[in-house]
Amino acid sequence: MGGEPRAIVLADDLIWATRLLGHVRAAGALAVHAREAAAFRNGLADADVAIVDLTARAYDGVAAIGAARHAGLRVLAVGQHDDLALRKRALEAGAERVYAYRKLFEDGPATLTAWLA
Repeated sequence: MGGEPRAIVLADDLIWATRLLGHVRAAGALAVHAREAAAFRNGLADADVAIVDLTARAYDGVAAIGAARHAGLRVLAVGQHDDLALRKRALEAGAERVYAYRKLFEDGPATLTAWLA
């Protein structure tokens, strides 16, 4: 990655989308928001990494991880700490890490800075 990495963030929840985009920017990356699967897929070619909020009504987070991995991107996911089955499926689909919301709420910029390095 030359210069600032470009992260595409798939999140349909306004609060978490805003938080994740802010954390990405604080970590020194360019942040692009996608609210639904088609916009996410369309943005993959211009991205270096992807971040997927797994708790969504507008898209399938596990399928989005698979699409990002198929496009050659590194993927980080965020979801409910107690949804172990979904977290496992996200890892199997190719997410490098699946963080609980609380982890990114408390420690988002530092966590993303370390992941992007």
